[in-house]
Amino acid sequence: MATPNTETTDTPVGTTPSQTVGPFFALPGGILWEDGPEVVGDGAPGAIVVHGRVLDGNGNPVPDAIVETWQADSQGRFDHFDDSRGTSTSFRGFGRCGTDVEGRYWIRTVKPGTLPTPDGATEAPHINVTVLARGLLNRVVTRIYFPDEQEANAADPVLSTVDADRRGTLIATAEDGGYQLDIRLQGDDETLFFAV
Repeated sequence: MATPNTETTDTPVGTTPSQTVGPFFALPGGILWEDGPEVVGDGAPGAIVVHGRVLDGNGNPVPDAIVETWQADSQGRFDHFDDSRGTSTSFRGFGRCGTDVEGRYWIRTVKPGTLPTPDGATEAPHINVTVLARGLLNRVVTRIYFPDEQEANAADPVLSTVDADRRGTLIATAEDGGYQLDIRLQGDDETLFFAV
């Protein structure tokens, strides 16, 4: 009969490795809804479509990611109780889109206005973006800036702190009726993500 090992060791036992959960995004009752990508309706004045692809470190599409956006309206006002200036009733400010098999996402919105900062400066028009995807232990957060706002971009207190060679990962490309920006989760052209 074998005797149990009663020896003890002072070597600490490591923590259980982290792992991702899901993705459960597309399941019924998941976190997507039918008009999630529509921050404004199709016929809204000034409506644009911001779109792109979510790509992994090898440049392959991520087919089951979620792209969430939060932004001000065209006057730089948020649809939020902390912003007493109020927004248009047709603007909700928040969008959510799941990626398709090619990693594509899209959001119908309006180009945001400049935002006041607490110290009296302004932030350039931008869209705040969160990405959730398989393989990520935490969400990643970035911004989309606009190429036709060069002066505002140069003075933006956030964008101006980004190394010049990385700013391009945050600035969309203008297209007819909107803008395009791919989000690269890793690799040579990895999108700049912010620690929040």
